[in-house]
Amino acid sequence: MSTCPTSYTCSDEGLLLPIVSEATWPIGARATVYLVGLLWSFMAISIIADIFMAAISTITSFTQEVKIPDDSESGYRTVEVKRWNGTVANLTLMALGSSAPEILLSIIEIVFNDFKAGELGPSTVVGSAAFNLMVICGVCVFAIPANETRRIRKLKVFAITAVFSVLAYVWLIIILMVNTPDFVDLWEAIVTLLMFPILVIFAYILDKDYFGSASVDDETGLEVDNLLSQDHADKQVIVEMLRRLKSNPDADEKEIARLTAHLMEQNQPHNRAWYRINAIRTMTGGSPLTTKLTNKSSELLETLLIAEEAGGDPDFVHLSEGGKKAIVEFESPSTAVIEKEGRVRLNIIRHGNLNRRVIFRVETVDGTAEATSDYKAVKKTMVFEPNETLLYIDIEIIDDNVWEPDEVFFVRLSIEPEQEAVLGKHPVTQVTILNDDEPGTIQFANPSFLFKESVGTAQVKVDRSNGCDGKIVAKWKTKDITAVGGRDYENTSGEVVFEHGELTKMIEINIKDDLEFEKDENFEVDLVEVSGGAKIGKLKRCVVTIVNDDEFAGFVNRLADLTNANLDALRVGKQSWADQIQEALNVNGGDLETATAFSYVLHFMTFGFKSIFALVPPPTIWGGWLCFFVSLGCIGLLTAIVADLANIFGCLIGLESEVTAITFVALGTSLPDLFASKTAATMERHADSAIGNVTGSNSVNVFLGLGLAWVVASAYWTAKGVSFEVPAGSLGFSVVVFAVLAVVTLVIIVIRRFVGVFGNAELGGPKIPKILSGGTMIFLWFVYVLLASLQTYEYIEGF
Repeated sequence: MSTCPTSYTCSDEGLLLPIVSEATWPIGARATVYLVGLLWSFMAISIIADIFMAAISTITSFTQEVKIPDDSESGYRTVEVKRWNGTVANLTLMALGSSAPEILLSIIEIVFNDFKAGELGPSTVVGSAAFNLMVICGVCVFAIPANETRRIRKLKVFAITAVFSVLAYVWLIIILMVNTPDFVDLWEAIVTLLMFPILVIFAYILDKDYFGSASVDDETGLEVDNLLSQDHADKQVIVEMLRRLKSNPDADEKEIARLTAHLMEQNQPHNRAWYRINAIRTMTGGSPLTTKLTNKSSELLETLLIAEEAGGDPDFVHLSEGGKKAIVEFESPSTAVIEKEGRVRLNIIRHGNLNRRVIFRVETVDGTAEATSDYKAVKKTMVFEPNETLLYIDIEIIDDNVWEPDEVFFVRLSIEPEQEAVLGKHPVTQVTILNDDEPGTIQFANPSFLFKESVGTAQVKVDRSNGCDGKIVAKWKTKDITAVGGRDYENTSGEVVFEHGELTKMIEINIKDDLEFEKDENFEVDLVEVSGGAKIGKLKRCVVTIVNDDEFAGFVNRLADLTNANLDALRVGKQSWADQIQEALNVNGGDLETATAFSYVLHFMTFGFKSIFALVPPPTIWGGWLCFFVSLGCIGLLTAIVADLANIFGCLIGLESEVTAITFVALGTSLPDLFASKTAATMERHADSAIGNVTGSNSVNVFLGLGLAWVVASAYWTAKGVSFEVPAGSLGFSVVVFAVLAVVTLVIIVIRRFVGVFGNAELGGPKIPKILSGGTMIFLWFVYVLLASLQTYEYIEGF
């Protein structure tokens, strides 16, 4: 009678696994099972890390009211300020949330290995640092749209974390290879751990400028990031959205509310936790933190963009950054000029902070009108001197005496990132060159108009395009739909007169307010005849909707409620266990309308983990701390399982633990950070959320991940009268290679900021330099993996 052997290939590589005898399993089948289990476990860690980061976000989001002196009658204004300093939060709780698997892996490996040093934990720390610095930064350089840039705003904080991120690994070289080769004394481990609070203190001091002049963004001593952006839709927001959409007849309440929530959420600042949670949920088919648009709401967005191009207000962003920066913009979003006038004058205004000299650039961009044939191109630098509020620029128009349809070109403003100024709502103006040899085309400005019943007089805009020569008369009449002429409105027919050169006129129709509750009513206005050789355009009819004020108010209230419901659904922390469970059990968090087939696949792959982790206490209990510690415990358990899976998988395929750590494990723990950084790079106006946290996380990995584990182990062995042995070997070589390549990567980032060919910014810029610099960073990571792997297999001699 045969029995299964208790010892077989790779059976002794795990702490918890294998849980059943695998002696009779083929090696290939076992390797496949462990690889799938490893990848699946990475998804599990991502899901619980989502909850962990939600707890951290809740903890760091608490605010308090602070009074700031100003020029108002009361002498101050009250603002809400986050209790946690942003830099301290990023380097402590946020970094812990991002690096928890790597940190816990080092600790668990030592504790369950009889306090002996292992290969997986330290190598994962170094491998993750290499991926984070080189690959994530390289991808973020690529991710910025063409000709856009992102600069680090808190440069001093980034500088100190960058220095410490290199210092951390230089310190490892010193203690592993120079001071006490292959051993770590207790005092060395303690110094390693103490570097963490030292880093936080230095970063906080530089962030607050305690030993320097206050930054422009922080003259009040309060961070601009701490000033809360509007995250609640009130009536004013809804009415503004309706105005911009021009009462699109295809829009219903649900779609308008979805679009409004989407735009409001996009224009709110987000921290690192938000981007990481959103990346994880996208990877696992969970509820995203952004409002996805349906086909109908996407069409509404197109309507909104078209309206803005025609001269509407751009967005809901508060541009002045607390009123401390100058705002430069064109006075008008569009201008028309008759071709024979020979030039067009554009006014450029400056408001906000007037105390500084502001240098900016003005550049023309072709539209249907082309430089040299229709106008003379302009590309020049201009300066607002202190207290100067108005400048102008003249652009020459070429009169070719050939009839052409109306043509347009654009004039764009730009400001160098180092200027203490921002662009306003009209950074681009559209110039229309009107042909002056034709009477033109007459049509309505919009296909529909919305007016409240109490408006008194409805003004329906009529435009003249493709010429403005001579006087023309356009006749119009109304046609009842649900509104009745004479009862609901007056002036059922008439005419508008365009004098020579006039481009816009208003049809005025008196609206009767009967002070009775009625549903919305509408009527049609038609252009029926035009004189003087002019033509009637495509928009020869429009619909005017009369909205009862009471009904309008109710409509706005309903939209506000729907919008706020959409915004509430995006909140990081759910209010109750029921909310968590409901979200976990549904694809896309319950938003089936925008769920894709891939969302369903990801959801069912992770359904079990989502269901289990939905039982973790929600972040709303005890200020998020209960959720924090329970999630941390779950991450620790999963990390122990990942360590076993990685060790056994590497053993089965003949891969050394060090190589497994810097490849499979490092990538598995760092991929959420990659997606989070890429999204932050494209959505944020600065590079801090994209790459500013990378150096801080790399430092924390060493100071906490290795420092804490080594303090415990060295204390244990010191008590026994011996030193804690940590063979330098492959780890020492890997650290040296990383340190050298990290310096090269940081030099590239610095060069990008200060050299104009790269756009004077860490991210983005001109296409070719962007590809070269970003590609070089990613290439350095491949160099690191290759050299570290070759040394592990002794193809390269160590130090």
